[in-house]
Amino acid sequence: MPAMKASPAATIDEFLAGLPADQRDALEILRRQIRALAPEAVEVIAYGIPGYRLHGRYLLGFGAAKNHCSFYCGTRLRGYQAELEGYGTRTGTIHFTPNKPIPPAVIEGIVKARVADYEQRERR
Repeated sequence: MPAMKASPAATIDEFLAGLPADQRDALEILRRQIRALAPEAVEVIAYGIPGYRLHGRYLLGFGAAKNHCSFYCGTRLRGYQAELEGYGTRTGTIHFTPNKPIPPAVIEGIVKARVADYEQRERR
């Protein structure tokens, strides 16, 4: 009989509970930062990873892989090249490790910009 695949997490707490302690702690810190900066955003599991919706639209998210954590923040990485030197980046994603978290000022700038974009779209 084939092995059963574990069902995906239904909540962010379930997702985090399945991670090694160092990644869980790093992502909990990121989670608290996001919640403080985007209090109107709703926590969800979207695309199988923790995320946030604002006005019914996907805002941003985070996740973990074997050797790093990820912050899925959209395309707002312009202007942060110096602060993100030494981090793995892809379009709209920052890879980091628990021992080298993303600078709080970068998270603050990105989240505030994303929220402002969504608020502006909502007013239209």
